[in-house]
Amino acid sequence: MRISTRSPRETAVAARADLNPDRAIRDDELLIQRTFDAPVELVFRIWENRDHAIRWWGPEEFTATELEMDFRPGGKWRAAMVSKQFGTSRMHGEYREIEKNKRIVFTFAWEEDGEPGQETLVAITFTAMDGKTRMNFVQAPFRTAENRDSHVGGWSECFDRLGAYIDKVAA
Repeated sequence: MRISTRSPRETAVAARADLNPDRAIRDDELLIQRTFDAPVELVFRIWENRDHAIRWWGPEEFTATELEMDFRPGGKWRAAMVSKQFGTSRMHGEYREIEKNKRIVFTFAWEEDGEPGQETLVAITFTAMDGKTRMNFVQAPFRTAENRDSHVGGWSECFDRLGAYIDKVAA
């Protein structure tokens, strides 16, 4: 069952997560794909469960210190992560759509000096492939290509940590 609280603009962004991965990427969006050697049900559970998510959330050299998740459409989430180099970084959002084992859509905004930064929409799809899971991650819209590119390393490192955590849990 699909439950959604998305606006029309958000629907367009979320739909791009399902598109052909070889398509041209727009300047205002980020697309990252990963394949995990684990079934969709496990990968989705690791995204939906706070006790799992806090163990891999954030780039290398960051530790998630807070993670609140009301994992349902309309539910809020909030996180904090700390690194020696950057100190504490806070972010938050709202879940817009959840389709068990298939899709998660949520808003994402950094908190800057206690105020919300630019809000983007994240759409993640999960596809079963011979016992493995293909994950498509789309985040948009970014104001500039440079702003988009500044997120590539952080999310990529986060998904490296996710992959290592999945391997550990699946073993």
